[in-house]
Amino acid sequence: MPAEPKFRRRKADRPAEIVAAAMAVFAEKGFAAARLDEIAVRAGVSKGALYLYFETKEDLFRAVVELAIAPNARAVRQMIAAHPGPISQLLQMIPERMVALIEAFPVGGVIKMVIGESRNFPELARLWHDELASQLLGALCDAIAAAQTRGEIRGGDPRIYALQFVAPMLLSVIWRETFVPTGAEPFDIRTVARQHVDTMLRGMAPSEADR
Repeated sequence: MPAEPKFRRRKADRPAEIVAAAMAVFAEKGFAAARLDEIAVRAGVSKGALYLYFETKEDLFRAVVELAIAPNARAVRQMIAAHPGPISQLLQMIPERMVALIEAFPVGGVIKMVIGESRNFPELARLWHDELASQLLGALCDAIAAAQTRGEIRGGDPRIYALQFVAPMLLSVIWRETFVPTGAEPFDIRTVARQHVDTMLRGMAPSEADR
């Protein structure tokens, strides 16, 4: 079979290249300051070519979430749902997957953008919540509730436990994106996650009254 013409491969790759460029620009500039012509330049396409795939910045942000971030978050959610137990193993696995995602993509800058611009662009926060945050939190909540049924975790609201679990990692990302550029000492997110998992497991361990 003859090789596929290079120009055809280039055209097929364009949406992914535009999405990657958009994610980088959103992370660096924020949503309001991001310009479509800069995104086009980063993607190596004309502004007219960009409009063939995405009509607005909102369309581009939705594509960033749905095409670049959501599939990776979905893999983490599936891992949580498929894990048979014990919960201690799962809680040690999740941070490694989340940190890998944070290191592979400029997710931290996008999270900062969503938080910082949610009042002016509430649809950004709504999309992030519906497609990512609520899905991951819900899967983790279900896993914790199942562990409580098995007697691995003491009583308590599973949703609050889930929030407590992700909070230090999220704060570490926000710290890195907000304060480290101004000279603050960074936190190693993996170290934060590992220490926090140990603390959470000790704190959630059933007491004698729970047994």
